[in-house]
Amino acid sequence: MFGWAITFLIIALIAGALGFGIVAGTAFAAAKIIFIVALLAFLISAVLGYSRRGVP
Repeated sequence: MFGWAITFLIIALIAGALGFGIVAGTAFAAAKIIFIVALLAFLISAVLGYSRRGVP
């Protein structure tokens, strides 16, 4: 998922540099959403993995 977020961020940067404001804004918004979803998925996975293993 982080790869998708970075891809959309690069698309936003290129579109912004070329003057495509709407495309850049949309790609940047998608990158932010995907990044947040990936971060939440990582945190949930880490908490569940830690709770299933137990304390050593």
